Amino acid sequence: MSDKLIIFDTTMRDGEQSPGASMTREEKLRIARQLERMRVDVIEAGFPAASNGDFEAVRAIANSARESTIAGLCRANDRDISRGIEALKGARSWRIHTFIATSALHMEKKLRMKPEDVLEQARLAVRFARKGAPEVEFSPEDGSRSDPDFLCRVIEAVIAEGACTINIPDTVGYAVPQQFGEFVRTLRERVPNSDKAIWSVHCHNDLGMAVANSLSAVVIGGARQIECTVNGLGERAGNTSLEEIVMAVRTRADFFNLHTDIDATHIVPTSRMVSQITGFVVQPNKAVVGANAFAHASGIHQDGVLKSRDTYEIMRAEDVGWTANKIVLGKLSGRNALKQRLKELGIELESEDAFNKAFLRFKELADKKSEIFDEDLHSLVSEDTVMSYGENWRLLRMSQSSGTDQRPQAKLVLSEAGVERQAESNGDGPVDAVFKAIESLAGSGADLLLYSVNAVTQGTESQGEVTVRLSRAGRIVNGVGADTDIVVASAKAYLSALNKLHSKIERINPQV
Repeated sequence: MSDKLIIFDTTMRDGEQSPGASMTREEKLRIARQLERMRVDVIEAGFPAASNGDFEAVRAIANSARESTIAGLCRANDRDISRGIEALKGARSWRIHTFIATSALHMEKKLRMKPEDVLEQARLAVRFARKGAPEVEFSPEDGSRSDPDFLCRVIEAVIAEGACTINIPDTVGYAVPQQFGEFVRTLRERVPNSDKAIWSVHCHNDLGMAVANSLSAVVIGGARQIECTVNGLGERAGNTSLEEIVMAVRTRADFFNLHTDIDATHIVPTSRMVSQITGFVVQPNKAVVGANAFAHASGIHQDGVLKSRDTYEIMRAEDVGWTANKIVLGKLSGRNALKQRLKELGIELESEDAFNKAFLRFKELADKKSEIFDEDLHSLVSEDTVMSYGENWRLLRMSQSSGTDQRPQAKLVLSEAGVERQAESNGDGPVDAVFKAIESLAGSGADLLLYSVNAVTQGTESQGEVTVRLSRAGRIVNGVGADTDIVVASAKAYLSALNKLHSKIERINPQV
């Protein structure tokens, strides 16, 4: 019998800390529902004390969760933990995840606390959390760079206070696989009550070894929970990639002798949903979920695959969801067909009015392209992001011209808070002209950090999905727009980002 490996997803907490990846409450709910469809064991919904927006998002996810355990991250103090308990208590299964730094560097430079004070605070925080929560997980931040003797004392103390999961973070991606696995094993061997808790790891990818470090901690160290994110999303170089962990354990079951409860057929749809919501495009050669993950260009490889698939493929594309996205809708499809397909994709709109708006956009898209793919539907529904922030700016009409012998020009008609306004501008290209025309009216003063174009599906009829990342006064936002016309999609994306900057809604994860 193989052991179970617990999959702890932190896409909506650590993944959201990527600059520009902040999500709305509705977007978090969509991702949480999809993670449950994938049968993720633990979903870290956010940082309840970070903002009122994050508190409400965590509470909404907790109240709607059906199967997964919902976690909230809390610093090791009574205020954060109380806030977490309040947000999570409506869940069927939930836990408080509390943390404090234990490395000498962090204690001295960041916390400015003595080791004994950190030990006491960790102990008291777990004690306080355990009184109000059914489960408590404890993480010693920067654990991989902490003194083993001190770390053993802290872990022993928090387990004695009721922590049922001990998570060892490689917070800055400093560890290497052999060393990290042995480090976790040493801790488990030296902590007297280590058998009273499940051991977990949380690795960052600064040196490109997050997945390897996590698996080493499992094989060598005996960890049985891995914290990870969809697409490896996260701060700096990202986190351990959920899809790579799941498929490594599944493909090499002979070596790991482990299993997960993950329904792998939802991996690719989940990857695409997270990519579209956050604006972080998946690189083509990304393992498992990249567009080239199952592509074969070499003649030798193609010949081998045609003769026997397993000559060059160790996984089946359909097992991770690549064949799940079939053409099912067109301009003759009705409301019920759209509603059923959205349900199958795990997309739940909050009201009949929201569905009516989505249906109108679906019909508009169906007039432009004959075949509607699942990816198109994800992109279509993601336009609700603009609605959730309010439409201070909206594109009414536009035209642009460009050529080899003329300077590109754009003319736009926008709605600003319901008032029609016109603008035109020249630019170095059609997109530059459009952005300058918009700015001539908006005068936002925002810096353009990212402009990215991605084809939603294949073919010349494909929608282009544009991501625009703007920064103003330390606040970073993403805007996403989709259209069969790339320039129109660019205008929509820029206006989407402006609407977020203009919004007075409490930000879920203030990125300043």
